[in-house]
Amino acid sequence: MAGFVDSTVKDIDARLSELRVEVSKLEAARSALVGGTRTSARNADAGGASTSTRRRASRGPGRPRGRRGGHTRAAQALELVQNQPGITIPQIAEAMSIEPNYLYRVLPKLVNDGKVQRDGQGWVPVK
Repeated sequence: MAGFVDSTVKDIDARLSELRVEVSKLEAARSALVGGTRTSARNADAGGASTSTRRRASRGPGRPRGRRGGHTRAAQALELVQNQPGITIPQIAEAMSIEPNYLYRVLPKLVNDGKVQRDGQGWVPVK
C-alpha cells in the first residue's frame, strides 16, 4: 500500500509541475496581449486577511476605481497623435514601449471622445 501512495504522490507532483509551467506560459501570453500582470486569488489572500476584512486603499473623491491621475496611456497616445499627425498604431506603440494591441482599444475610445480621427492608416487630432 505504501508503494501505491508514494507512486500516486509522485504522479501528482509531476502533474502539478507540468501545470505550473503551463500556467506560466498562459500568464505570459495574457500579459503580452493585455499588458500588466494578473494576481491570483491565492496570492491576494497570502496576507491572511479575508477579502471582506481587508482594508481597501482610499481613493480621492470622485476618482473612479482603477484609474490613475495624470499621464494615462490614452493621454500619451493623444499627445503623440497631436505631435505627429498621421502616426500609426505600431508607431505609437513603439514610442510608448507597449504592445500595439492595447492601442486598438484606446484609440477608438479617443474617437468616441471626439479627440482623434482616422486618416488612412494613421491617426490625426480632431480640430
